[in-house]
Amino acid sequence: MLSRRGLLAAALAGLPMLSHRALAAPSVRLGSLPFGTVAWEAALIKARGLDAANGFNLDLVKLAGNDAARIAFMGGQVDVIVGDLLWAARLGNEGRAMRYVPASTSEGAVMVPAASPVKTLKDLEGKRLGVGGGPLDKNWLLLKAQAQDAAGFDIEAKSEIAYGAPPLIALKLEQGSLDAALTYWTYCARLEAKGFRRLIGADDMMRALGAKGAFALIGYLFEAKTVTDKPEAMAGFVRAVRAAKDMLAGDPSAWTIVRPLMAADDDAIFEALKREYLAGIPRRPVAEERSDGERLFSVMSRLGGERLVGTGTGLPPGLYYDGTTG
Repeated sequence: MLSRRGLLAAALAGLPMLSHRALAAPSVRLGSLPFGTVAWEAALIKARGLDAANGFNLDLVKLAGNDAARIAFMGGQVDVIVGDLLWAARLGNEGRAMRYVPASTSEGAVMVPAASPVKTLKDLEGKRLGVGGGPLDKNWLLLKAQAQDAAGFDIEAKSEIAYGAPPLIALKLEQGSLDAALTYWTYCARLEAKGFRRLIGADDMMRALGAKGAFALIGYLFEAKTVTDKPEAMAGFVRAVRAAKDMLAGDPSAWTIVRPLMAADDDAIFEALKREYLAGIPRRPVAEERSDGERLFSVMSRLGGERLVGTGTGLPPGLYYDGTTG
């Protein structure tokens, strides 16, 4: 049998391990695609220790694509993903309380070759237009609304539409198989670096449809329950994301961490991606974002119906998260 002294020594020996476990920071599991700005910001957060400094451990979960991200999120394999406001609102209106933090105001655009005769939206009538995504893609719905309102024609009926994955659509435009392409901002930046030009951007369309400023249709999504379960960690996560954005905006050395993840084949593409990323950092108060969100939800609801936004008539209460622990 152990002596009293032996028992005390054994108990003391176990204290460091118990203390370490007690003090271990809670993890925030972030779903990340192999490309895109989520991976950029996550790499900087880890490299600069922004997670530890804000009281959590960032656990990056690599996912194959947007569908995989949604499945992982719905199944509870990750705490946070980046997704669009409309999907978050739909989940919220269907009873799954969601929280949304604006991530970027950079959106897609219609791209055409530099020498293209297409100068206005009306010029797209009868042209071959590639659409990155499907028929319910938010950029496509915005374009349809703008073509009808500003140019007076049904672009879906009057143009030759081809849906496809964004990289394929961009490639087909480069090869000359398309007259124009509506695709995501990262591909637009790459095309611009190769001499293509923008016909109209999603930001222009959103402003024409009522947005009062640069609006973030893309954000970090997580459940309200996650905030309840680990409030300090989620507040810390939001602070870390904002700090990473500020570093990329103000510290050139931060880009040395990010550039290997950008698949930028040359300096022109790197600079184009960097410029668009920085231009898309959200800077507006939550109240202004929500106000524009309500306006655009109404437009999207009219265009996409229940297939897009579900049965809700507006954004659910409490959707926007301001980074507090409550």
